[in-house]
Amino acid sequence: MVAVIDAIKQLYQSWSGEDPLAVDLLPQSGSDRRYFRVHASKGTYIATHGNNIPENDTFIYFSKHFREKRLPVPDILTVSEDMTLYLQEDLGDISLLNRLESEGLTADVYALFRSSLHELAQLQVKGHQGLDYGRCLTNQEFGKQAIMADLLYFKYYFLDALRKPYDKQKLIDDFEALSTYLTHTEYKYFMFRDFQSRNILVKPDRSVHFIDYQGGMRGAPQYDAASMIWQARANLPDDWKDNLLNDYMDSFETVIGQPVDRTIFKSQYNGYVLIRLLQVLGAYGFRGLFERKAQFLTSIPQALTNLKWFIENQSIGISVPEFRKVLSVCVSDEIIDRFTPLKATAEMPLVVHINSFSYRKGIPTDESGNGGGFVFDCRGILNPGRLEPFKVLTGRDKEVKDFLEQQTRMPEFLNSVFDIVDISVEDYLRRGFENLTINFGCTGGQHRSVYAADALARHLRNKFGVAIQLHHREQEAKNWINTPAQ
Repeated sequence: MVAVIDAIKQLYQSWSGEDPLAVDLLPQSGSDRRYFRVHASKGTYIATHGNNIPENDTFIYFSKHFREKRLPVPDILTVSEDMTLYLQEDLGDISLLNRLESEGLTADVYALFRSSLHELAQLQVKGHQGLDYGRCLTNQEFGKQAIMADLLYFKYYFLDALRKPYDKQKLIDDFEALSTYLTHTEYKYFMFRDFQSRNILVKPDRSVHFIDYQGGMRGAPQYDAASMIWQARANLPDDWKDNLLNDYMDSFETVIGQPVDRTIFKSQYNGYVLIRLLQVLGAYGFRGLFERKAQFLTSIPQALTNLKWFIENQSIGISVPEFRKVLSVCVSDEIIDRFTPLKATAEMPLVVHINSFSYRKGIPTDESGNGGGFVFDCRGILNPGRLEPFKVLTGRDKEVKDFLEQQTRMPEFLNSVFDIVDISVEDYLRRGFENLTINFGCTGGQHRSVYAADALARHLRNKFGVAIQLHHREQEAKNWINTPAQ
């Protein structure tokens, strides 16, 4: 990491003629790329490092092409000779998803969604003009093969994990029919491919800007609109979904300069909504059921609820009987209940006591009188306390959290902890037990155990709504920590 930061400093110096003031590592996204904020006398910039040269080349090419057409994407300022580093405009840290989660379903947030869809139509149509699709990362066009891949992803990683019987050949035949239907669309322009509120940055002047479009290709414009409006995490209400679709069609008609057949357009839009819903379930199934990552398992009930509403209220304009039968099984009460965790109520007496501690001072005593509980040893995780910048910090400071999340195996460790603890919490809730104690220990009770205790508290509150008593024994004794876990 030191070598990368040095390379960023050299790249900035060669571009600007001056040394940067500081370079900060930003939280890692879902990809292998790493992002840094470069602080300089003239402002801030974003440096991106990635060893996937074709991916870098595609993003840089798309960005320059879109900027020439005055579309809302970051300006690429300079690129290293080996194409592993590039410097771009800093659009800030606030995404449209951040605004939605912090402000709720307000008129201002709706206006930002509408503006984003308007700019999407501009990007799709104007960005398509003169674009060399030979520079795309994978397929030049989102066609039948890509649609089939999304459907099979759902089949292998979610449907088959349910272990419910169905006619496999008839289902594949229905997949083929749906893929063919959606491929024959009247309109094909630039498809963003991962258009969602997390990839839309909102500046203080309320202008919206797009990032992470390197996976784009030629395809149906409805796909991107479906991706954003039906994003599972955004969970927009039905009236917003309907109104935003109409807003998008208004903008799309304006930019292409002619009306569209809205009946056909909506029918194919619904088909892509279904594809996106199933793709999300496939991803949650893979990450949750196969990789055992707890946060993805907790997202499955909402994804199934969205799918259930969709198949009961929308039509995709084609007969696929085996597919519909399979979908009905997926959204049955039995399956939704299987993935829906038990939620604590006011009448349930269980309190989960979570402690961080130092092994030098011994394991905390169980004050409930029941004994037992869990003790997890965090000393197998790389210790940030051995690094000079972190010695005076704790597991609640951003720098330490970023280190543990990005440079250690703490995420894997916690996923295993969640799996084990969840079993007891759910059982204790059902049986009316009153206390469960969970302890996290490390060398000094300052970094790893504090971070792990906070993480488990958040997880149990989010999943079960259970009452938590959280104590950081060594840090509370020092009065270093006096704020609740976020």
